[in-house]
Amino acid sequence: MTKFMNLNIHNKFLPNLGKDGIESMRMVKEISLMSTSPLEGGLRGVLTLLLVLFFTIASFAQNFTHQDTLRGSITPERAWWNLQHYDLSVSVNPDTKSIQGTNTVTYEVLEPNQLLQIDLQPPMKLEKAVQDGKDLTINSDGNAHFIQLQKKQEKGKKYDLTLHFSGTPRVAKRPPWDGGFTWRKDSNGKWFIATSNQGIGASIWWPNKDHPYDEPDNGVDLSITAPSNLVAVGNGRLIETKDNGDTKTWHWKVVNPINNYGVNINIGDYANFSETYDGLDGKLNMDYWVLQENLEEAKEQFKQAPMMMEAFEHWFGPYPFYEDSFKLVEVPYLGMEHQSSVTYGNRYMNGYLGSDLSGSGWGEKFDFIIIHESGHEWFANNITNKDVADMWLHEGFTAYSENLYLDYHYGKEASAAYVTGTRRNIQNDRPIIGTYGVSHEGSSDMYYKGANILHTLRQLIEDDEKWRQLLRGLNEEFRHQTVSSAQVEQYLSKESGIDLTEFWQQYLRTTKIPLLEYKVKGSELQFRYTNIVEGFDMPVQVTVDEIEEWIYPNAEWKSKSFGDTIEKVEIDPDFYIEHKEVK
Repeated sequence: MTKFMNLNIHNKFLPNLGKDGIESMRMVKEISLMSTSPLEGGLRGVLTLLLVLFFTIASFAQNFTHQDTLRGSITPERAWWNLQHYDLSVSVNPDTKSIQGTNTVTYEVLEPNQLLQIDLQPPMKLEKAVQDGKDLTINSDGNAHFIQLQKKQEKGKKYDLTLHFSGTPRVAKRPPWDGGFTWRKDSNGKWFIATSNQGIGASIWWPNKDHPYDEPDNGVDLSITAPSNLVAVGNGRLIETKDNGDTKTWHWKVVNPINNYGVNINIGDYANFSETYDGLDGKLNMDYWVLQENLEEAKEQFKQAPMMMEAFEHWFGPYPFYEDSFKLVEVPYLGMEHQSSVTYGNRYMNGYLGSDLSGSGWGEKFDFIIIHESGHEWFANNITNKDVADMWLHEGFTAYSENLYLDYHYGKEASAAYVTGTRRNIQNDRPIIGTYGVSHEGSSDMYYKGANILHTLRQLIEDDEKWRQLLRGLNEEFRHQTVSSAQVEQYLSKESGIDLTEFWQQYLRTTKIPLLEYKVKGSELQFRYTNIVEGFDMPVQVTVDEIEEWIYPNAEWKSKSFGDTIEKVEIDPDFYIEHKEVK
């Protein structure tokens, strides 16, 4: 492989904006929408920013616990069995805000063992575990429940284990970031209910193998029983409904592998409309479930859904779940990337709750939740991290998909202005890769620092069609798989023909942003990098008196002659670096 040699791309003149915190922006925006006066909104905003600062500082001093290890590692009681299928049946009682149900787990034995780990978080209770009609002994250690199997587990064979559970699940305080159930009512006084549990884990409400490395190879059957005057929407395709009198049961089926946190329940006074999209893999059913009161608004706003599908199939390849269809489902929170059941709560506005997170103006051209959460169908649902420490694979690539949507519909200049504008949300508080084996995510910079890393890499590839094929190749190479960041890094290095070792080390595993220092000495440009890891030597494009040139800095001073006295030097803002002229 070559290492940053003979690169030749076009320069673009874009603003390098200041920094701000994306999570702070989100929280302040939500609070301002709830406020009754400008003063109240301002005071709440200040309080929110102080809280964000407190929790950011606290995260640096985090000590990992025994429970973190049980949740975040591939324990011996997880490693010996391969998940095949979930048959999850849940009855939801809104009046008591309680649920009860069963989950039949089908698994294949990789290596014989008699002790199996299942996860379920309090206050939910694992009532019993049954195999071949026999109740099994359960020894609990916090959120982890170790089931002693009686039947001899033989390598290569498949078995069923039925888990009975009940309880009053945790209420989500700030969904989707603070997970659990959301219990609200619509303007007509009817229940409006949804689950969201990224981060905190699906075991917040149902028993499962709650680690991302293992997905059910044959999907999930999800049966939801709810009051008969409401509609229950889950993942995949609707198989049947059953009238029980006061309640109805809605049976949804997913045939593809699915990550646990992608399984969701949505209950409300839903209306449904649909369309058929002519996609790369044939006819794709696109369904929309929205509150009756918002039907007309949804019909207009959701016209962006096929526009999204066209752009992302162009950039990433075929939608990964044709067999399970595509849905947008209205929920009483902002939204989430639940596989084949993307949830939506952006109030039928463009931008992020009406705001442009990039400050470029281009964020007002699309509904953030439709585009971002649907982008996760390729990055999070098709390609899933094996450990949440690598969550940037979900959020970085999907944040980057926002500007690719703009690229497809509005052009390259618009997309570049948007992605470089989002740099103002980067805090560089800690690396965007977290700690492995303890269910620990990296910095929230995984969103827009991740996006700008990929945007920089696009410049280094110097061939947009090759870049597109790399993104499509990722989705084909790792289709329906769980992967590590290292696998994706190696794939992009190999397929690009560029040794990206130090590039990934610099941007993913440190908070250092390369600083390009340069001096002008008559007709000579001198330059070097500081604030870099050892061996970092990424080339960058500069414009010297309207002449575009590549320079190849490293930690040592280097020079390049331009013939005439240099009057003006500009650094291509598409590269995620800082720069300053020194005397």
